[in-house]
Amino acid sequence: MEQKYRPAGVNGRLVAANGFFSFFGRYDLRMKLLRIQKEIFAKEEKELTKGEYIRLVQAAERKGNMRLSLVIQTICATGIRVSELQYITVESLKKGRTEVNCKGKRRVIFLPMDLLRKLKNYAKEKGISTGVIFCTRTGCPLNRCNIWSDMKKLCRDARVNPQKVFPHNLRHLFARTFYSLEKDIAKLADLLGHSNIETTRIYIMESGREHQEKLEKMRLVI
Repeated sequence: MEQKYRPAGVNGRLVAANGFFSFFGRYDLRMKLLRIQKEIFAKEEKELTKGEYIRLVQAAERKGNMRLSLVIQTICATGIRVSELQYITVESLKKGRTEVNCKGKRRVIFLPMDLLRKLKNYAKEKGISTGVIFCTRTGCPLNRCNIWSDMKKLCRDARVNPQKVFPHNLRHLFARTFYSLEKDIAKLADLLGHSNIETTRIYIMESGREHQEKLEKMRLVI
């Protein structure tokens, strides 16, 4: 199985087989799972850079899709989840922040001044005087499928690998950018709405290339 499947796939099959053997009382047939080393570097081919993010925003604006441009900027500038975009309302723009209730947890998300200005102008142009800013023609809040599909259409024009382009990757970019400035993982976990700080560590994991660059800067080879 190791030659055919990835380690996680092998372990999944072993767990199923062990459950089967346990059901029949054949504990002697149970097999040990593979020991999988925890990944310490992010995969560069899936890491969205700030330059690529900017190109996506510019591509959306060239296509005349200002709603998509602002959705991308809102997620990336605040770290908000796609499911939480419904809390970005006309009323929240007046306060400069919004209170999100997700998975039984409440947190306050502040909106940068430049983003506020753009969202207010967009709402005014679209005649949105109350309620949710990002919604469909029928008035329903945009969902992940809507945004994911629209973002994928920008890839060729923005010259960005489609594997990197999905809404959640914008949260990862927000996390890495914030952490590079603050180096406060506990505060970042609160901003992202994570109850487990280990989840936040995944968001700020550096790539092997970045680690290599740091090794070179150390200049410990005489």
